[in-house]
Amino acid sequence: MQILDINSIRIGDKAELKRAFSLDDVEKFSLISGDVNPIHMDAEYASKTMFGDRIVNGALACSMFSTIFANILPSPDCIYVKTQYTFFKPIYLNQSVDYVVEIINVNYEKRRVKFEIGALVDDKKCIAGTAELYISNE
Repeated sequence: MQILDINSIRIGDKAELKRAFSLDDVEKFSLISGDVNPIHMDAEYASKTMFGDRIVNGALACSMFSTIFANILPSPDCIYVKTQYTFFKPIYLNQSVDYVVEIINVNYEKRRVKFEIGALVDDKKCIAGTAELYISNE
C-alpha cells in the first residue's frame, strides 16, 4: 500500500469502492455498536415501516468512507478528524453500494484534506457529505 505525501495530493483526486452489506454484517455491527433498532434486526417489524424491509445501519454504511481513506486515498497515514453527511435514501441488505470520495480542498500548510463523500445505489444518492482528514506523514 502506497503512503502518499501531502504534496502529491491534488484537488480532483478520486477513489471508489463497491460494497454490499449482508444480514451477517448488520448483525455483527449491531453486537459491536449496541444498535439493535428493529428496523435493522426484525424483518416483520421492518416490513410494516415506510421502508418495507430491513435497512443497513447508517453508521455501518458510513464506515466504508474510513475504509477508503485508510486503504485507497489518501493513505493509511491519515487521521479522520471531521465529517458531515446526510442520508437521502435507505440502503437495504445485499444492495450494491458505490462509494465515491473526491478531494475538494487541500491545505498543505496545515496538512488538511477535505473530501466530498457519497454513496449511491443504482446511481441514486443515498449518502452525501464532506470529510476532513489530517495527513500525518512528514
